[in-house]
Amino acid sequence: MRYSTMFLSVLISMATSFVSCTMEDNGSGKETSCPELVAWTAGATVTDDEIADFGIQRCFVSELISDSVFQVMKGKSYKDNCTVPRGDLRYVKVLHRNLKGENVLGELVCNKEIASDLLDIFRELYDARYPIERMVLIDNYNAEDDPSMIANNSSCFNFRFVAGTTTLSNHSMGKAIDINPLYNPYVKKRADGSYYVSPEEGRPYADRSKNFDYKIDHNDLCYKLFKKHGFTWGGDWISLKDYQHFEK
Repeated sequence: MRYSTMFLSVLISMATSFVSCTMEDNGSGKETSCPELVAWTAGATVTDDEIADFGIQRCFVSELISDSVFQVMKGKSYKDNCTVPRGDLRYVKVLHRNLKGENVLGELVCNKEIASDLLDIFRELYDARYPIERMVLIDNYNAEDDPSMIANNSSCFNFRFVAGTTTLSNHSMGKAIDINPLYNPYVKKRADGSYYVSPEEGRPYADRSKNFDYKIDHNDLCYKLFKKHGFTWGGDWISLKDYQHFEK
């Protein structure tokens, strides 16, 4: 059977379109078997084989804030009165391990000035199998701290004021990050001798003499890596303790 040149061109175009829909260019020409990796579905678990097929170098990247990501942030972490230019922020994708040792897809938004630091830190934490329970955009919790912390969600950018003040938090600039916040709460002693703990559900972990999973202290790898990259730790503050918090 003979075909016209035009008809052959249409067939070739259709075949090319089909391949582009079922293949993901990872530099090796392999077919990608994990849609969660292609779409980067934060919170999803993936296998070692899926990561190898996708390319681990593509699992630790910093990107400009895309329109789709910005739509998630708009009116939540990126509020109407936000004074931080969108161009100063970066969408960061990383892998992290949960307590079971599973590979989890993580995401956060940070300031461009610390994006490379975070990529280096999280790659070292991942390689060391350091446990981070959850890392999705705080917009999934309507940019509200308490629900995010109670879920033990690690997060970075959120344009907001320090609780009870008119001072912008360093999270507003995307230069502060909270790691495993449920188990590393904010603790401040009141004038009457009682303690304010945030989140309140983290009160059992305010006693740092105890040993428990996810605990950050001076012997912890997370602490050592953030310090190495020039961050300060809220656990070293004098007037209060914010054990989850690193800033630069």
